[in-house]
Amino acid sequence: MSAEEEAGKTNDSRLFNIVRLETQVYYDIHQPLVERCRLGDRRAQHDLYKLYAKAMFNAALRITNDYAEAQDAVQEGFVNAFQHLPHFKGDSTFGSWLKKIVVNQALACVRKRRVKWTSVDDYDFVDEYGSEHNGVAAEDETDWQVETVRQAMQQLPEGYRVVLSLYLFEGYDHQEIGEILGVSESTSKSQYSRAKQKLLQIVKNV
Repeated sequence: MSAEEEAGKTNDSRLFNIVRLETQVYYDIHQPLVERCRLGDRRAQHDLYKLYAKAMFNAALRITNDYAEAQDAVQEGFVNAFQHLPHFKGDSTFGSWLKKIVVNQALACVRKRRVKWTSVDDYDFVDEYGSEHNGVAAEDETDWQVETVRQAMQQLPEGYRVVLSLYLFEGYDHQEIGEILGVSESTSKSQYSRAKQKLLQIVKNV
């Protein structure tokens, strides 16, 4: 494995460690609440909303980077989830199912904008960053915090932020991201690579 590949794996590992801290709430499922919601229990719906609202808002905000749009995505997401709860088969956690709905709502907001996607064919990493950038040597020694990364992501260009959020935080692979965004798999990969490098630069300068 080359030095560049080693550095890339290390970068991904550090990012994934941060993401685990951010996303672990999705797996704390209260199944009895879900079953009560199936029966139309409004109190259970309220309790389920309180349980997931903050985490869903964070997911929507990472994608939209707009508080009002993120709030709308969460509200619409919960409404859709409660309306379609009879179709929830329980073959995934409720949190994962709900998150996909909210993410789709957030992406609907993004699709209304003109997002610039960059293909690998249009970009030369060495020319832009120089050979010394590939290693990102100082990154290994950086004490990353979740809030620091969240703030740094808000500074990313929209196309970068969306792909990075979908891949790292929401668990989609590049083929799925390409299908969701209507771009090629290679474009998703290049957006992710550029987004990751840009994010590291921002964090290092904090």
